[in-house]
Amino acid sequence: METGSNRNVGMSVRGGTEKSRGGGVAGKVEPFVPRSEHSPRELRSWAKRTGFVSDYSGEAGTSGSEKFEAFGRKGGGASPKREIDPVVGRTRQNEIIPEANGGATRVENDGRGKKENEHVGVKKVGFNGNGNGNGVSSVAPVNEEKEREEGPADDVKVNVFPEEVEPANGGWQGPLGLKCGLKENPGFVPLIYYGLQHYLSLAGSLVLIPLVMVPVMGGTDKDTATVISTILFLSGITTILHSYFGTRLPLVQGSSFVYLAPALVIINAQEYRNLTEHKFRHIMRELQGAIIVSSIFQMILGFSGLMSILLRLINPIVVAPTVAAVGLAFFSYGFPQAGTCPEITIPQIALVLIFTLYLRGISIFGRHLFRIYAVPLSLTIIWIYASFLTAGGAYNYKGCDPNIPSSNILLDACRKHAYTMKHCRTDVSNALSTAAWVRIPFPLQWGIPIFHFRTSIIMVIVSLVASVDSVGTYRTSSLQVNSRPPTPGVVSRGIALEGFCSILAGLWGSGTGATTLTENTHTIDITKVASRRVVVVGAAFLILFSFIGKVGALLASIPQALAAAVLCFMWAHTAALGLSNLQYSQSASFRNITIVGVSLFLGMSIPAYFQQYQAESSLILPSYLVPYAAASSGPFHSGIKQLDFAINALMSLNMVVTLLVAFLLDNTVPGNQQERGVYVWSRAEDIATDPSLQSEYSLPKKVGRCCCWFKCLGA
Repeated sequence: METGSNRNVGMSVRGGTEKSRGGGVAGKVEPFVPRSEHSPRELRSWAKRTGFVSDYSGEAGTSGSEKFEAFGRKGGGASPKREIDPVVGRTRQNEIIPEANGGATRVENDGRGKKENEHVGVKKVGFNGNGNGNGVSSVAPVNEEKEREEGPADDVKVNVFPEEVEPANGGWQGPLGLKCGLKENPGFVPLIYYGLQHYLSLAGSLVLIPLVMVPVMGGTDKDTATVISTILFLSGITTILHSYFGTRLPLVQGSSFVYLAPALVIINAQEYRNLTEHKFRHIMRELQGAIIVSSIFQMILGFSGLMSILLRLINPIVVAPTVAAVGLAFFSYGFPQAGTCPEITIPQIALVLIFTLYLRGISIFGRHLFRIYAVPLSLTIIWIYASFLTAGGAYNYKGCDPNIPSSNILLDACRKHAYTMKHCRTDVSNALSTAAWVRIPFPLQWGIPIFHFRTSIIMVIVSLVASVDSVGTYRTSSLQVNSRPPTPGVVSRGIALEGFCSILAGLWGSGTGATTLTENTHTIDITKVASRRVVVVGAAFLILFSFIGKVGALLASIPQALAAAVLCFMWAHTAALGLSNLQYSQSASFRNITIVGVSLFLGMSIPAYFQQYQAESSLILPSYLVPYAAASSGPFHSGIKQLDFAINALMSLNMVVTLLVAFLLDNTVPGNQQERGVYVWSRAEDIATDPSLQSEYSLPKKVGRCCCWFKCLGA
């Protein structure tokens, strides 16, 4: 049995008017000709007879191939035995065709390039598809007139690769045009280039969260620079750990938007509003304690194997609205914050959309630079433009001091301009002048973490949302990198390691937990680089940059309004990536669209109900922070303050409510597995019998021996 060749997988059918070697007449191969008055029953009969399996499952009844032809086999003989591969989602055929001379031909097709052909002299039909199990079959019909002229042929090969591109690894083909596969080493120079490219495309997700959190916490520009350096350091460390001991997929770990909304809820608690001295450090220690507790829960979920059980209940109809709600949760923050400086924020949003949509096909030196570097390139251009506006006096107001905006509230003429100068000017931040050149982040740099029941409960539930987000990312990215989906044990191992990495985030004090970034799937898609080594090299550069204090200080100098404009695109993109998970289900199903629609609507509406009980907050906080202050004054009252705070906070979080509604409906409303798009994970036996899968998902040998008793971890 062979898995590494470039040959098509064979599937035997009788063809033409050819006579067999024993003198028997074989069945004639005829193309299917659609008629205007065909009945659905005839179509099903043809599909059953020929073994046709549609590559698109939807209620609309259409196939992903606009035009197709297939072979039918008439006459006597044993019918082929066809099975559906539960992992790839394609037919696996074991066909035995008796010959007239008493011989027989046995052909096995498992959809991954493996075949056994014990006899020759029959017509062969190649069968394969792309890496996600939804390959489009393109079958070349037999030209009967040509066959009569030239005589019968021994073999007729039918290629089912899209665009006639054959894979080089035994028939398991991922996305076309992948520059660097999971286990490939592109060389020293390309390794560095691809590593930096990978993280630059994720720059918005990695560095912009502190620009939102730290100022609200009462931190200084120097604190913002320190938190950014800490996040870069932790992202590098946790990505390397995940590449070797987690799922081993090329996924970047970092501070996720999943943890941003609950962090803002805790930051805007009523008891922290009146703090003046050490406010930033106190709130950061509170967040650290909550993150550590939730991380321990996540580790238990993974190491105990409970995640493997929970995977049966997590499907695309749950993942899609939950991840979409993560992005939509910040609609009240995005443009209300960016709108303070429309002269720079509107060009920023327009430019990033032009790069990602209108110029995405333009190639410069063979690179789609506008598509890959849309966020950092547009941010740099508009930042320079904002610097010219600042230097040209666009934000200079008579009698107002731009260096100390807070003092301007003493003058009525300057009060309305103070906020604009603080959020729009590029020379307000003093991070570059105060930051050290070399600074190494260290544990407990903000002090000993503070543990409270109310904040810990919030983060524990949010860690479940992060786990659901990661499950969807694991599934999608595994198909992108030309591999089978991981086993439930590997997924549990990845979730457990995310919990461990979040403990590190809690100890170092990044303000959020560490999890798999949702944007990974988009990065792999646009860069076409899925090498594990590339991600590890890029992570090493992140660690190096985190030691240079001026790097974090430079990023901390981005004007807040400009950061909010970039985040408008990033949050919208996160919502779109979440909804893209619907492609794995029947997206036209009334059941599915109803569940997704109800989940998203209630996920937006129920938190809005809880957020309206805060008359005092609307007078104290900026409008874009009011929705995150419901924990202290929500409608739920049980007499236990800690519990009241936790329940009001959780019910004011869009993603939590959306997850609860989608999870409940998807697992109680009747629907078959194909309609729901139930995730089918690989089995442990697949890894044990396939050397290529072992190198993709199994732990390093020495670590695997130490963890061999953890069978649930897929070691």
